[in-house]
Amino acid sequence: MSAETAALTDRPGHLAGRFANWNVAIIALTVLVLIVAAASVDNFGTSQNFGFLVLDLLPIALVALPMTLVIVTGEIDLSVASTLGLSSALMGYLWNANQPIETIIPVCLLLGAVLGAVNGFFVTVLGLPSLAVTIGTLALYRGLAFVVLGDSAVADFPALYTDWVTGTIGGTSIPNVLIIVVILAIVFGVVLHATPVGRAVFAVGASEQAARFAGVRPGRLKFWLYVVSGLVAGLAGVLWTLRYSSARADNGAGLELAVVAAVLLGGVSIFGGKGALPGVIAGVVLLASLQNALRLSDVSNEALNVVTGVLLIASVLAPNLANAVRTAVQRRRHRTEPTSGSPSRKDLS
Repeated sequence: MSAETAALTDRPGHLAGRFANWNVAIIALTVLVLIVAAASVDNFGTSQNFGFLVLDLLPIALVALPMTLVIVTGEIDLSVASTLGLSSALMGYLWNANQPIETIIPVCLLLGAVLGAVNGFFVTVLGLPSLAVTIGTLALYRGLAFVVLGDSAVADFPALYTDWVTGTIGGTSIPNVLIIVVILAIVFGVVLHATPVGRAVFAVGASEQAARFAGVRPGRLKFWLYVVSGLVAGLAGVLWTLRYSSARADNGAGLELAVVAAVLLGGVSIFGGKGALPGVIAGVVLLASLQNALRLSDVSNEALNVVTGVLLIASVLAPNLANAVRTAVQRRRHRTEPTSGSPSRKDLS
């Protein structure tokens, strides 16, 4: 067998291995969904709908950025949507109290950071499971939001701020607020993939004990990740309130499921240690595009929840199946490759 023939024999396995790369698969699937939706759903491909689609995905994308780092460490934060709601409620309360908006926004961001620090304290200092802690604070923070603002809504925020959040860049349909998300995505991407902090995040997720031997302090790292997660959720609450010009205690309800689904759909392992931000961004776009296309097709909100649930399950199963396929391909290739000292396929031909 010639070398060229051997290369051709190995090629299918090589392609299968590349396909098993979940990041490549999810980006390709996202592009496919966008093309199919634009071709089959009325008004999906219009510039106006593009603006609405981007505005819809921005809260998910924003909260998903720190959530990615939290999950890569092997933890989770399910309280982000309630943090968003409490931030929005406080914003409305302070606006009703005639506080200037320039003071309200920093206070809401600080509140988000404090709520994240509370999660971090319970998880890293008391050593409680993050799933149990953040389910508890999910209910606690949402309850506090109703205590602060009740069932009422507060509107009439300054037009200067609401117009900027809902406005677009130049004559395009690209929302201004996308600038904030892009900047933060670059910052989080650089931190996760090109700094010692990012390497520590992956090391803690892969093996906390080994990371500790390497000089990493897992508890301190996780604590600050929860603080950042709360801070960004507070920012999402501010932007959400300004977008709709309505502060409500139930703002962002259920957003945590969409965020977790997008992060896992993007290839981040729920067990920690694996993941990449480009895949997460693709997962956010895929989820938001599906929801947008279904809404344009007059699908009910209940059905949208079903779709989100199915994607959440699929996002856990599919990467594991892809890893299993990649492992099987690598084992098959390893068995077919000649071992040291044994005759090669070329020698036998």
